[in-house]
Amino acid sequence: MNAARIEYTEKGVMHMASRRCDIIRISKSTAVLALLTQYALPKQFYLDIPDARITKVGCMLTRVNANNTIEVRFLRMLNDKELNKIFVYSTHPAHRDRVLDIRA
Repeated sequence: MNAARIEYTEKGVMHMASRRCDIIRISKSTAVLALLTQYALPKQFYLDIPDARITKVGCMLTRVNANNTIEVRFLRMLNDKELNKIFVYSTHPAHRDRVLDIRA
């Protein structure tokens, strides 16, 4: 699991609201996020992953589940380097042996 932040504009105003969430599952084009509290989400928003230093990934809400999880689709595909950075900073036991490649 990784900590993440959802950023969106409230009521079409220029003010950006920010909410915390956790990444449960991620691929190059989709992710499943766990929300800490229930709140109204817009259809489009930005996803920031501060641990991996990935900012402003555009997302589109595809599904809202009853157990405070949502499925989102990325507006651009994540590349392998970004996905590997997310896995390096993950707390999931399957990602324990991942290391960050500093050559690239």
